[in-house]
Amino acid sequence: MTPSFVRQESRRGSTGMGKDDVIRVYWQPGCTSCLRTKEFLTRYDVPFESRNVLADDQAFEELARFGLRHVPIVTRGDRWANGAILKDVADLVGIEGVDMTMLPPQELWRRLELFLDGTMRLYAQIPDDALHNLLPNRPRSYTDLVYHIFSNADAFVEEKEGIPLVVESYRRRPAEGANGREHIAAYAQTVRSRLNDWHDKTFAACDWKKRADVFYGEQNQHQFLERTVWHCGQHARQLMWVLEGMNVLVKDPIPDQAFAGLPMPQKVWDD
Repeated sequence: MTPSFVRQESRRGSTGMGKDDVIRVYWQPGCTSCLRTKEFLTRYDVPFESRNVLADDQAFEELARFGLRHVPIVTRGDRWANGAILKDVADLVGIEGVDMTMLPPQELWRRLELFLDGTMRLYAQIPDDALHNLLPNRPRSYTDLVYHIFSNADAFVEEKEGIPLVVESYRRRPAEGANGREHIAAYAQTVRSRLNDWHDKTFAACDWKKRADVFYGEQNQHQFLERTVWHCGQHARQLMWVLEGMNVLVKDPIPDQAFAGLPMPQKVWDD
């Protein structure tokens, strides 16, 4: 699988790094954009200081001077960029000529449906006694992960309804006592119905160049859709990885071609 942002080689510009110009990446395990950001900088030989905010309480305190409480964030001196937007990261650290070509909206939508369908197939294969096991070094259960995938898609539709995408949109979890298989399946069905309804009524007329109301920077609707799709896709890959780690023979896995052309991280999880 080759991420779209490496289809075209780019050259790194002069960073002019000095003692007070250290590049730092603030991240947490399992965060899709965090992993992609670190891989992006590593590919282009940009040295950075790794700051895992879940392993180091001081890391979030360092972000406070920027008024930030979310990741991924890349800082350089008194400047910062949100890792969700690789162009902004590239501008911050001096990488030039990165190809940001996106798949057409209709194809992105098809991939989203593949990932959501695949998520429920994979979730059904997790043993009952493992549903609430936690992911490595991250306080998120397998059930929480499935809920998060559908919540991402739900947040995309909410933005179209006038509800801005805020940090908390990506932090939602099922309520305690409402996190069994039947609850997750019901939520998934509700989200799919909302997606289908929006698609049938509005997709064809959507202005994909219009600015999206998202917290992480200046993005148009096409870019927001792309992020929603690969975000869901990366988490679906994590579900397959979880099953493989339990020595479960995965039935009907999501095929590799479903990820082709998307700006995915190479790895599934942080080392």
